[in-house]
Amino acid sequence: MKRRTVLTTGCNAGIGLATVLEVAERGHRSIGTVRSEEAAELVARAARDRHVDVETRILEVNDAEGCAEVVDAIRPDVLVNNAGYAIFGAIERVPEEDARTLFDTLVFSPVRLARLALPHMRKAGWGRILFMSSLFGRVAAPPLGWYASAKHAIEGLADVLRMEVARDGIGVVVLEPGGVRSPMLEKAERESARYPAGGFEESNRLAGARIRQTDFFRADPRDVARVVLTALEASSPQARYLVGYDAQIIGRLSPMIPSWLSDRVTRLVQGL
Repeated sequence: MKRRTVLTTGCNAGIGLATVLEVAERGHRSIGTVRSEEAAELVARAARDRHVDVETRILEVNDAEGCAEVVDAIRPDVLVNNAGYAIFGAIERVPEEDARTLFDTLVFSPVRLARLALPHMRKAGWGRILFMSSLFGRVAAPPLGWYASAKHAIEGLADVLRMEVARDGIGVVVLEPGGVRSPMLEKAERESARYPAGGFEESNRLAGARIRQTDFFRADPRDVARVVLTALEASSPQARYLVGYDAQIIGRLSPMIPSWLSDRVTRLVQGL
C-alpha cells in the first residue's frame, strides 16, 4: 500500500486517538487535529509510548478559516472526519442554539473539510473521505434524538457525495460504530443537567443507567481504527462499515422490525 497522508479530526481521545496511532503504526503520515496545546501533548505522549510519529495541528473544526489553512497546508490524501460530541436530552428540551451548534460540528464542519480537501485529491487523482457516523446514523432512540438526526444527515450527504466524486478516483466511506469505550456519552449525560428535564427525568435516568451497564459490551476504539485502515487501504472500499457486535446485530435487524413494535419496546425500556 502506498504511503498516504492522513488527516484525522478530533484525535485527543477515543476513536480519534486510536486512529492517528494505528495509521502511524501502519506507516502512513498521520496528522491529527486537537483544540488545545494540552490535548496536543496528550497525543504526543501516546505516540511516544507506541514509538510512532504523529503530527498535530490546533484546530476548532467550526472555524472555517482555520479549516482552510490546515487542509491547504497538509493536502491530505485521506480525510477522517471524526471530531464530534453528543447531546443527551429530550428534543423539545434542548435549546435550538445548542442543536444548531451540534449540527455545525457534526454536519457542516465535516462537509466543509471534505469540500476543502477535494481539489487536492482531484489533482492527485486519488483520495478517501471517511465520515465517522454511528449506529445512530441508521436508528434513533431517546434521549439522543439530536445526535441521531445529525448522523442521519451526514449519511445522506455522504451517499450523494460518494456518487459525485467517484469519477475522480475519490472514495467516500461512512463508518457506523455501535457503543465504543469513550467518554463521549458519559460527558453528554453530565452536561444534560443544564437542560430542564420537564417530565423526562425517569427516561433520562434509565438511559444513563443503561449506558453505564453496557460499558463492558462496547468496542475498543482500536477496533474502529482498524476498520478506518481497512477503508483507507482497500482498492474498492465499502460504502458503509458497521463496527462492533451491537452495530452488526441492530444495524441488520432494525430494517426488519416494524416501527410500531420498535417504538413500543423502546418506550417500555425507557419509561416513556
